[in-house]
Amino acid sequence: MTVFEAIQRIPEGYIEGMYEKRKYGITKQSFNKGKSCKVFGKALGSSDFISLNYYHTRSGGLLKPCEMEESKVVAFLKNVTIK
Repeated sequence: MTVFEAIQRIPEGYIEGMYEKRKYGITKQSFNKGKSCKVFGKALGSSDFISLNYYHTRSGGLLKPCEMEESKVVAFLKNVTIK
């Protein structure tokens, strides 16, 4: 599964999901007619979070994690179970 496919699994707006045995509140907002989006996930009852921006460019997709390692963001996107 690509990062783009993983992001596409997350619906627009707010939803809850499970990752590493913790429940996350996840918000996805799309911009520029769907050419970019922002995803923010917060572990409910914990301070852990995931934050990223994703852009469709002429040369492909561009993932921009916000103040965290790209590997953490990719692992979350590919392994979160959406309820």
